[in-house]
Amino acid sequence: MTDPIHPQVPALGESPPTYIEIRAVALADAAPWRELYKGYAGFYKVPMTEEILDRTWAWLHDPAHPLEGLVALSAGKPVGFAHFWPQPRPLLGRDAGFLDDLYVNPSLRGRGVGRLLIEALSQIARSRGWPMLSWVTAEDNATARRLYDDVANAANWVTYEKPI
Repeated sequence: MTDPIHPQVPALGESPPTYIEIRAVALADAAPWRELYKGYAGFYKVPMTEEILDRTWAWLHDPAHPLEGLVALSAGKPVGFAHFWPQPRPLLGRDAGFLDDLYVNPSLRGRGVGRLLIEALSQIARSRGWPMLSWVTAEDNATARRLYDDVANAANWVTYEKPI
């Protein structure tokens, strides 16, 4: 899927406006995606290796793997991404969507790019019959939480992680 989901939509607060297009991640996006993904990992202080970059990139292009990706383009260059996958929801008896990673170049934050990525993913969710999208973010990620509080409802769940 490389057709735009959101054709050329202006980002907020730009004069002249920056136009943003949302589409599926493509093989030609490899180099800019890698830089964005390194920025995402750095934001969360997660060490990033070439092996992790290569594996994640391969997953995004493997039709047998559930991970998919969208990119936000400005002037044809990726400036943000969203990674997502179908999440089995046993209590619902169906899949729902899970947004695993959302990142926007810091120079474009607060201008609606993240919102456009979430809207595009919402369109995909509707087309696939997913009843909801869910995601997690760091408790102290105030910038992201402002957006998330505006477009979704905070869940009443606590996330746990057990290192193995």
